[in-house]
Amino acid sequence: MGYIEKNLISGEKVLYKTRLHSIAVLMPILLASLVGVGAICCFYVSATGNQPAGEDPKLWAAGGLVLAIFAATVAASALLKRNAMEMAVTNRRILIKSGILSRRTIELLLSRVESIVITESFLGRMLGYGTIVVRGTGGTPEPFPLIANPTEFRRHVQEQIEAGSVQTRPATNAG
Repeated sequence: MGYIEKNLISGEKVLYKTRLHSIAVLMPILLASLVGVGAICCFYVSATGNQPAGEDPKLWAAGGLVLAIFAATVAASALLKRNAMEMAVTNRRILIKSGILSRRTIELLLSRVESIVITESFLGRMLGYGTIVVRGTGGTPEPFPLIANPTEFRRHVQEQIEAGSVQTRPATNAG
């Protein structure tokens, strides 16, 4: 159970949930893979004794270990960052949580949403990610980059705002 499910108020239901797109971890994973190949090369040189004359194979093994730890750290931090971001639209609010050790949360009542701006690059449109900027009445704009399916998120917000305005709109007396 995530942050959003733990912080719902009574009668509130999650209608749509999203998080960072997979593209957010692509570059760190590529970097980790490249460094991992370097680590494997160091281990290979150490194990086969192909190091230049006078060099200790333990030095190559230590270098490989350092590179392997660095690669694992980069990959793990990217995956943790992706999983630490939660965005949801409920029937009453927009909830956004980011961070693990230190947390940043935004909870905005649907009635207070002034605008939602989406910025998508060409690649973002093709792969389904973009930056969402949520602006509440009287608040500062809050940008959230690399969000998966940003147009779907905005559509759900707009549908809930419209559903709320239809319910609270006074009946007109035609006659």
